[in-house]
Amino acid sequence: MQRVVTTTAATEHTERLRQFGQAIDEIRRHAETSIGAEDVAHIRRVRSASTTLELIGRALIHVSPEPLSFVAGVVALFLHKQLETAEIGHTVLHGAYDGLPGAEAFTSTTFRWRTAIDEESWRVAHNVRHHQYTNIGGRDPDIHFGPVRLTTLTPHNLFHYVQVPWLLWEASVFLFGINVHVTGVIDAVFGNGRPEKLDFLRDRSSASVRRAFGRMLRKLIPHVAREYVLFPALAGPFFAKVLFGNWLSATMCNVYSAATIYCGHVGDQIDQYPDGTRAHSRGEWYRMQVESSQNFDVPLPLSILCGALDRQIEHHLFPRLPTNRLRQISPEVRRVCEQHGVRYRCDSWPRTLTAVFRRLCRLSLPSAGGESPETVRRPTHKSLLMRIVMRSHPSKQARMPIGEQIKM
Repeated sequence: MQRVVTTTAATEHTERLRQFGQAIDEIRRHAETSIGAEDVAHIRRVRSASTTLELIGRALIHVSPEPLSFVAGVVALFLHKQLETAEIGHTVLHGAYDGLPGAEAFTSTTFRWRTAIDEESWRVAHNVRHHQYTNIGGRDPDIHFGPVRLTTLTPHNLFHYVQVPWLLWEASVFLFGINVHVTGVIDAVFGNGRPEKLDFLRDRSSASVRRAFGRMLRKLIPHVAREYVLFPALAGPFFAKVLFGNWLSATMCNVYSAATIYCGHVGDQIDQYPDGTRAHSRGEWYRMQVESSQNFDVPLPLSILCGALDRQIEHHLFPRLPTNRLRQISPEVRRVCEQHGVRYRCDSWPRTLTAVFRRLCRLSLPSAGGESPETVRRPTHKSLLMRIVMRSHPSKQARMPIGEQIKM
């Protein structure tokens, strides 16, 4: 009798995931057919606003006669940098505007990110590795960030006792930290703290180490020269003031980005998956993406500064959708998840940040290793059949995550 009940439950679970996958696919189809001139107009408006803010910010920082106008300039320059980092750069590098008429300046393969992160390294580390294998041990390089332990899938070591104060400092240089992470510099110097030791490098040979540092420096050096040498030098006797203003705006951008990104996949109720975990079906892959992510609610202006990463769940389901579409489909995605028994997490930003901080404090101790079945999961099926689904529908590959296309 017990065996019959188990089989029935498994069948119902599989059918529910199949229906869930179909419902998410329908949302995808509807959103993709709507992409066009409206989306191009949105990203061009954001770039125009960003450029205007940069001009205002740099001018005020240069010529401000008193503190109030200087602060206004710093805020304007921060807004420019944040828009370029998130709403523009992150979205463009996912390929959201590839092939759209009028969006040639936002083509992912030729776009130059206006921040100190190497684009080529980012596309591999983020688009391919993180998005396909979210929170899977041994596959997702973002289950740790440099020496910081973000899940129990990374074994505890002595450094983790001080990771919380380290994180508070690291937030001020967060984007630089991303650069050294995705280019493999962390691999070269420290390793990743796991049995496989390396996330991005094949080995620690001198050639691999040189390539890692070369990728890191090819974006870092021009960025530093522009922000902390060229513009301050143009100010002549006000060199120090401009240097300080540029640094302050960059620090604000780093902290805001850190507060946004850490909220995406860190928390006591976020699913993580042990080494070797694979989805059995398209619906199960969608479920894993939803339950290893979380959203937070903010007003539209703050969402734009977050690059729609407050809609992290939708972004992981549809990483190549423009940000305005992610915000638009969020209520429908939530409804479908609730309808099919898939956990959809969303809270206020302050409460989410508090939960993230609490989780990071727990992860600083070895005792965080005792996870409940609700947060450490291994799907019951072993084969990744998603590629079969994709082969039968080749037209869908155009806007699937890059990692999924590579697996075809």
